[in-house]
Amino acid sequence: MDKGPAPSNAIVLPFKEDTALTEQMRLRVSFLQRSGQKRQDGERLILPHEAVYRLDFDIQELNFSRWYVSLSGYGRVTITGTSQHWTPDLTNLMTRQLLEPIGTFWRNTGDPEDSPLKCLEADMEEFGERIAELAKVRKVMYFLFAFKDGAEAANFSCWVEFTPGK
Repeated sequence: MDKGPAPSNAIVLPFKEDTALTEQMRLRVSFLQRSGQKRQDGERLILPHEAVYRLDFDIQELNFSRWYVSLSGYGRVTITGTSQHWTPDLTNLMTRQLLEPIGTFWRNTGDPEDSPLKCLEADMEEFGERIAELAKVRKVMYFLFAFKDGAEAANFSCWVEFTPGK
């Protein structure tokens, strides 16, 4: 998905792990387990192989261009956007706030390690366009990254490229 040089006016934004939000969500899971309580109806709890990431938008009128993704080794990374203005200390993540489509990148164990990552390009294009739409009304957008089948956060990086909108 990262074909050719970036235009001179390109804005490339990195996904940044939000360790404080990830920890806050893990504390919620831990609290529920210790107290024997159940999650709220429709609540989405974080799983052990997931982490919260964010994109910060300095410019809000954007057009999606492309993805830049790197994974060392093998595995699958799933990126799910949320429509929530997040304050997890006050608001739990609800399943109705998860966006579609999701983004999935992978490299199978039988593939050469230097082979390009696979993805569903139509979904990734739509996902990028959806992020650009939501950037018009937000300064920050949050995502759940799930690392599976051998993928690890330390071996994965992801940026999304936009051009300024008119």
